[in-house]
Amino acid sequence: MPLPATARETTLDLISFIDASPSPWHAVATAAQRLLAQGFSRLEESERWSLAPGGRHYVVRGGASLMAFVVGRRPIAEAGFRIVGAHTDSPGLRLKPRPALGGDGLARLGVEVYGGPVLATFADRDLGLAGRVMVRASGGAEARLLNIDRPLLRLPNLAIHMNREVNEQGLKFDKQTELPLLLGLLGEGEKPEARLRALLAKFATCEAAEVLSWELAAYDVQAGSLWGADEEFIASRQLDNLASCHAALTALGTADAPSATCVAALFDHEEVGSESAAGAGGSMVTDVLARIGIAAGLDGEDRRRALARSFFVSADMAHAYHPNFPAAYEPDHKLRVNGGPVIKSNANQRYATGAESAARFMAACEVAGVPFQQYSHRGNLGCGSTIGPIVAARLGIASVDVGSPMWAMHSARESAGALDPAHMIAALAAVYAD
Repeated sequence: MPLPATARETTLDLISFIDASPSPWHAVATAAQRLLAQGFSRLEESERWSLAPGGRHYVVRGGASLMAFVVGRRPIAEAGFRIVGAHTDSPGLRLKPRPALGGDGLARLGVEVYGGPVLATFADRDLGLAGRVMVRASGGAEARLLNIDRPLLRLPNLAIHMNREVNEQGLKFDKQTELPLLLGLLGEGEKPEARLRALLAKFATCEAAEVLSWELAAYDVQAGSLWGADEEFIASRQLDNLASCHAALTALGTADAPSATCVAALFDHEEVGSESAAGAGGSMVTDVLARIGIAAGLDGEDRRRALARSFFVSADMAHAYHPNFPAAYEPDHKLRVNGGPVIKSNANQRYATGAESAARFMAACEVAGVPFQQYSHRGNLGCGSTIGPIVAARLGIASVDVGSPMWAMHSARESAGALDPAHMIAALAAVYAD
């Protein structure tokens, strides 16, 4: 069945968002551009804030985490907050501080595994390089976004003639010795580090000697696309979890003079545990909410009243049922792509969902007119987690974990349903309007 025109437009907008966001720092820059276009203004944590009902603002921490909010019409102590959280980072390969390797006439770059990627999917892909570079400037250093969005690096497979058991044993890489990425040929006497620094300086528009440090990730440069007989599916890198970031931002943009104060919180470092200054395990969420409360004149009692009236939705992607691997799924919890948002539950609190918060999100889906699904991980497999339990514990508010179903989570190129972005946006917009 062909996609409805509005759903197709939403999904193509998601693809554009992801294509423009090859790193967490780019994701925040892309989000900021969209927020500014919607009338949001940037606040700095180092300055005093002056807020008023209806105000639309955002704040950035560490370059890769962002919180945007719309101040509600009703007093915060009476209406509370409506918060949607997601994360900007994705698993993959990050350059080491001194990555340049030489030998055998080839320049290679040493990488460190970030999070839990499906390493085999990075082999034989056209890989670019993106992130931020710190450049020497008057009075210190400044950060510059860098995106080499062409086939620059490669992780070539070993031919089957030297790896006869690959189809039976699976493609495996030693994380220390077999993951360095090929960069190019070295000229006579050319140093690999000089080659790398010259390349970074060119794209950071500075001199090679001015490059101080970097946080850079290799990524698949193939643009996102629709696929399937009726283009009912989407393929892209970083669907986990930029699809949820896009949904949160788009839904927040629809919050016109909301009753409650509405917040979209996009955190870095979820894939490595969230325990950082810019992660969900840090102080950012409590700091920002406290400052919104201070600007509204709330005392300690009213701040706690506000939290007691609040609701948090942790939006992260979910595991769609894969018919080729039925043994990997709980039999009565098979998620369908294009089947609507997923409510994720786990008795051991790997997800923050409880019966009450699940019912509340179900009601939001019903108001939005979208279907919903429920998920539980197979009992004999380890269950992943999200920012949900972390933020719920820090704030002490009612929380639910949700997501859109997808295939090949943590692959260099993931897949999902092309109807589901619109479904999730509608559900989150209903949460903000509650």
